[in-house]
Amino acid sequence: MCLQWAVAGLEELQGKGGTNKKALSNQSLFLTSNNTGRGLQVLKNVKPGDMLISLPESCLLTTSTVLNSYLGSFIKSWKPHLSPLLALCVFLVCERHRGEASDWFPYIDVLPKSYTCPAYFTDEVMALLPPSVQRKAREQREAVLEIHSSNKAFFRSLQPVLTQPAEDVLTYEALRWAWCSVNTRSVFMVHSSNDFLRGQDVYALAPFLDLLNHCPDVQVKASFNEETKCYEIRSVSRMLQYQQAFINYGSHDNQRLMLEYGFVAPCNPHSVVYVDKDLIADVLRGDQSLEQKLKFLRENNFLHNLTVSGDGPSWRLMTALRLLSLPQTL
Repeated sequence: MCLQWAVAGLEELQGKGGTNKKALSNQSLFLTSNNTGRGLQVLKNVKPGDMLISLPESCLLTTSTVLNSYLGSFIKSWKPHLSPLLALCVFLVCERHRGEASDWFPYIDVLPKSYTCPAYFTDEVMALLPPSVQRKAREQREAVLEIHSSNKAFFRSLQPVLTQPAEDVLTYEALRWAWCSVNTRSVFMVHSSNDFLRGQDVYALAPFLDLLNHCPDVQVKASFNEETKCYEIRSVSRMLQYQQAFINYGSHDNQRLMLEYGFVAPCNPHSVVYVDKDLIADVLRGDQSLEQKLKFLRENNFLHNLTVSGDGPSWRLMTALRLLSLPQTL
């Protein structure tokens, strides 16, 4: 299976503490380890437009992989339909349960055993977050809890393909691990709709490719090539030999990176400070028309993403502040 070459050597790297480098793919990239964790290093100078990675479709883990597997009949017959995200999560958990019998074992075995995104935050960590961030972090944790608790009947239906009780395999902890694996490591790839899953299907887990770390200053072109049937990443700028190869997850500030991926980027040019609406309300609590103004802003969607960047207050924050500073009698 082509998946084997995509992750060959990762176990050796992991076993030696990440100090060894082993060539993968077409000898243009090395595994490396530094202050960003595991990553990929170019072995030669890279010019704009050069191909960094071309990963065959058969190496991508998508809902097609799941529906064509031993889980397919269970998912296709289940009502109400599962979401694409849940289908991928269940497949990851079941394949991890199969151990070395799984074709995907080499990939699953080197995935992180836990994550640093909010679904893993303890109450003590939650309490340290600013109120607005804390709300969003709790929402993520509660969303994963809800996914697990509301799908226990489906999990039990999978007992025929499990060697242990379903409740011991598809635990909350296992689903949380799978959810974070998909949410933090998948690439965006639009799939055709089908009659068996509900919701937009845009996930693809990409072994080897997901070793590329994020850098806010880097630009690459990443997409699925319908002609070659490969997910391809091409450089936009030059890279020097032995530099780490990066991709860009998007123009995200550090709050978004922390909530979605569980890390922050040093010297992030997209960094902003979020201004909590409760802070604004507290400062202006003497304004007799404050509630009326806040209601207007809320109804017109002006009370979220109130930020200050290196360039100053955002347009949305300035608009909100201008309205809030109007005379108290409207």
